[in-house]
Amino acid sequence: MKVYRPVVPAKVNLYLEIIGDRPDGFHELATIFQSIDLHDRVTVRSAPSGIIRVRCDHPDVPEDATNLAYRAAALMAERFPAAFSKYGGVDLEIEKRVPVAAGLAGGSANGVAALAGVDLLWELGLTRADLCDLAAELGSDLPFCVLGGTALATGRGELLDPLPDVQGVWTVLGKYRSIGVSTPWAYKTYRDRFGADYARTAAELKARRQAAKSGEMVQAIARLSKGDRDALPVLAALMRNDFEKVVLPEYPAIATLRDTLAEAAPLGAMMSGSGPTVFALAPSHDEAEAIRDRAQSRLGDQDLDFWIAPFRCSGIGLDPA
Repeated sequence: MKVYRPVVPAKVNLYLEIIGDRPDGFHELATIFQSIDLHDRVTVRSAPSGIIRVRCDHPDVPEDATNLAYRAAALMAERFPAAFSKYGGVDLEIEKRVPVAAGLAGGSANGVAALAGVDLLWELGLTRADLCDLAAELGSDLPFCVLGGTALATGRGELLDPLPDVQGVWTVLGKYRSIGVSTPWAYKTYRDRFGADYARTAAELKARRQAAKSGEMVQAIARLSKGDRDALPVLAALMRNDFEKVVLPEYPAIATLRDTLAEAAPLGAMMSGSGPTVFALAPSHDEAEAIRDRAQSRLGDQDLDFWIAPFRCSGIGLDPA
């Protein structure tokens, strides 16, 4: 039996600006995605004909049609019915390593792993562009999970402009197991409180998108990609996440975690996506470990988990194991 284990990394948002409303009901964003070397172990193998099955070792991950990996396999079955009939069903096994509901795109990455695994299992020969098109039908951040690395995303987050690869930067991630943040709630609350600042016209939307594309953060990434380490504190100082304006006041524990990591990390810290994960930047693995240890010592909470992961310059890969 053929078995594939696609590797699709999680991400953090180095920059997240909510620009305004869109006609389709979503929000217009400008965000900078960065892959990190943290991923679930997803195994894709054949199942009896006509069956799509998802199993996961984490109790909070659904194993039914609401799971993005299941939806991805179902989309492949719908688009390639002859292959689904020829090769049989799909069995997806997910071993969680990325925290659940954390703002790190762990579920999205699993969806992309399912797309890539089925492509290999059914010998479809899809390109990354093909996978991006399919991924976009499942969610706004899935196309980035296909490509990975560093990218500026606009629109709903699906329009990607790749940025130069950044290496030699580490993240320290912290998340309370018992805390979750609803992304729809975060968007609605942000609109209610800050909607007056939204761009209102097509010209305003275009201008703010362009400002992000040519902004100081993009320039700092370009410098860092060329080995200019002096650009790292510049990049860290420019980090922005508009969701912090509504999430941190509502969740004091996340605010305390952010403040603690910021105090422990010379380069600062920020929440990723709509939370609740907070990450700090570090220039080396040793410094990342020191930041984690300082934060753990100050907070001392059994409900709080930490991870250390470097920036990653690619998206989909294959687990050699």
